[in-house]
Amino acid sequence: MLRQTLYGSLILAALGLQAGDTVKIALTGPFSGGSAPMGTSARDGSKLAIGEINAAGGIQVGAKKMKIEIIERDDEAKNERGALIAQELAAMSDLTGVIGTVNTGVCMAGDKHLQEKGITKIICPAAGSASMTQWANKPDKPGVKDNSIFRFAAHDGIQAAMVVEEAINRKFTKVAVVFDSTNYGVSGRDDMLDQIKKQGNKLEVVAQEKFNIGDKDMTAQLLRAKSAGAQAILIWGIGPELAAVSNGMAKINLKVPLIGGWTLSMSNYIDNAGKNGNGTLMPQTFIEEPITPKAKAFIDGYHKAFKVGRIPSPVAAAQGYDAVYIMAAAVKQAGSTDTKKVKEALEDLKEPVPGVIATWNRPYTKWDPADVTTHEAFRREQTVMGMVKDGRVVFGNDADRERLRKSALSATPAKAKAKKK
Repeated sequence: MLRQTLYGSLILAALGLQAGDTVKIALTGPFSGGSAPMGTSARDGSKLAIGEINAAGGIQVGAKKMKIEIIERDDEAKNERGALIAQELAAMSDLTGVIGTVNTGVCMAGDKHLQEKGITKIICPAAGSASMTQWANKPDKPGVKDNSIFRFAAHDGIQAAMVVEEAINRKFTKVAVVFDSTNYGVSGRDDMLDQIKKQGNKLEVVAQEKFNIGDKDMTAQLLRAKSAGAQAILIWGIGPELAAVSNGMAKINLKVPLIGGWTLSMSNYIDNAGKNGNGTLMPQTFIEEPITPKAKAFIDGYHKAFKVGRIPSPVAAAQGYDAVYIMAAAVKQAGSTDTKKVKEALEDLKEPVPGVIATWNRPYTKWDPADVTTHEAFRREQTVMGMVKDGRVVFGNDADRERLRKSALSATPAKAKAKKK
């Protein structure tokens, strides 16, 4: 840590800056391990946006422009490491904000330390429902009345609803629900089961099957689903084990659709599943197609900067990119790097923020512990169904392509649940 601090000081000195002349933003997430495609893509998308902002002179903060200084931390998708990182960041008196985290357990273990100090955080690109609902309707929990945690991802309620709708629209009546044993997987299972009830119990859940991180053979679980007559597999998980499910389905000749959360778009699923992944369906907020000039510039810029021909997780990269611009807009509006003032600005952004996913018009409103969507940026209209085809994720249908294109070109509607002042 001392070495990182000295390195950061040398960079500032080389730029002719003092520590107080920068906007300090921490980028956190799993940059190694099974969740790394999401973590590194979000980090690199954020870095792309930060590079653009700094190249233009920085953020206008009051009377001067200030460049963004990055503090980078790899939580390795480990809850205990996430907690230690959060404690370290919470102790920084001059930290403006945090962008990051993929894993729900990491949020559950670490965000309480940021909340206690009022550090503004935008969870991006993922984490399950519990990462936000942990602050809801708990009046005795510190920070619940004045929450400093926001999320920038299509929340699981949106995704689970789309997964269930897809199965119903395809006229299936029997499904198996498969999930991993992480906080994210269990939370996603609960969301899917809840959506099945909300959508009229048109799907019969003939099997519920769990697997663990590190499992490589899902034959037993899949045979039970097959023998129960499952017409589709609804799945929620985070790691390369998702590919083991697809490959296991091929092994036992279980020819039914695999429909699940957005993590099925990760490179370590697509690459490890190979041709067995073709036809897999999942909600997406960004697909690596140049449907707008800004999308093309973003895709080309990412490929060039990080020397890749395909973004490991396009959703994570685009969300990381847009999250930085939203945070920067809040700093500019606040006219301050003070994290609490930035939080207040995030809850009432005055100007639309052009992003690669959408033009964001007041994505957040004042925190209401009875309604976590006040600190959730995404609505259904920014989410489409993607499909794996020959090693890439493509739009599930042309109508979705056009809808997402229009969303990116025009301002999103302001939050309907904004409180009157």
